[in-house]
Amino acid sequence: MNQNPGVLALVGSGEYSTQMQEFETGLLHSAFLRGKKNVFVQIPTASSHEGEEKRSYWRRRGQEQCERIGCESLYLPIHEREDAFNPDYVDAIKDAGLIYFSGGDPHRIADVFKRSPLWDEICDQWMSGTSLAGCSAGAMAFGGTIMGIRKSNHSEGLNLLPDIEVIPHYDKMLGWLPDRVASFIARGGANTTLIGIDENTALVMDGGWRVIGAGKAHVLRGVLEIG
Repeated sequence: MNQNPGVLALVGSGEYSTQMQEFETGLLHSAFLRGKKNVFVQIPTASSHEGEEKRSYWRRRGQEQCERIGCESLYLPIHEREDAFNPDYVDAIKDAGLIYFSGGDPHRIADVFKRSPLWDEICDQWMSGTSLAGCSAGAMAFGGTIMGIRKSNHSEGLNLLPDIEVIPHYDKMLGWLPDRVASFIARGGANTTLIGIDENTALVMDGGWRVIGAGKAHVLRGVLEIG
């Protein structure tokens, strides 16, 4: 396999929005330069348990963004764990330019994708040049530990970035759940790097780490060199 990793983006909020259109276009362009297709894969797993109305909402939002960008939209209905074992979905993402996990419940993403053929293929595609992005819940799920927001307990992430943990919507989260945020920052035994990412902002790894968007990325615990 060609070891030419694609861009990796941890996004605080704003997937498929006009505010993030230029950013998402750039993710596709970076993959195109690495030999990938002009295909934008949308994975709605984090909110798919909320019903057909929510599924249709995210599908429509993704399609509208693809029309603005001028790329092919590929919505993958990964709603339950068995879907992550579907060989048709594994084949469908090959050589896609951008694979994007939208927001919702990060614990659900980890439960559905962990140790699955589809997650293995996503990682392989990223390592060969596909851009990979997670927004809000998606960004949280990529790390080693997921902060308990929708449930009280923290849980294991997908370990794409095992030494990093993410708090999305950071500029708003301090007002929404100040005690939960404070306890997660200060919890005992944590030797990981904790990053707070503001809304409409992305922390992007492409060689090194950099911030794109309206806000900031905050290193709340540990060390991360951001250019």
